[in-house]
Amino acid sequence: MPPWFSPTEMPRNAPPATAPAAPLLRYEDALAELEQLVQRMEDDQLPLDQLLDNYRRGAELLEACRSRLTAIEAQVKVLEDGQLKPWVSGA
Repeated sequence: MPPWFSPTEMPRNAPPATAPAAPLLRYEDALAELEQLVQRMEDDQLPLDQLLDNYRRGAELLEACRSRLTAIEAQVKVLEDGQLKPWVSGA
């Protein structure tokens, strides 16, 4: 261990501690929850605070779905740009 580093001292170039990331929802799960939120908001007479909370959660879910779709589209584009070779029988 270098002399400038002790177990009780963090190196100066270490990244700052961050909160653990929330578990990622599968696209299908996020979409299903979003659909349920929309249905509940359309059907029920919810108090304004609850409507706002549902709207915020819906916005988070929508962003998660869009982000996942964008990532998948990028992966498909890479595959279509020649990374995926057509399978030829008997070759």
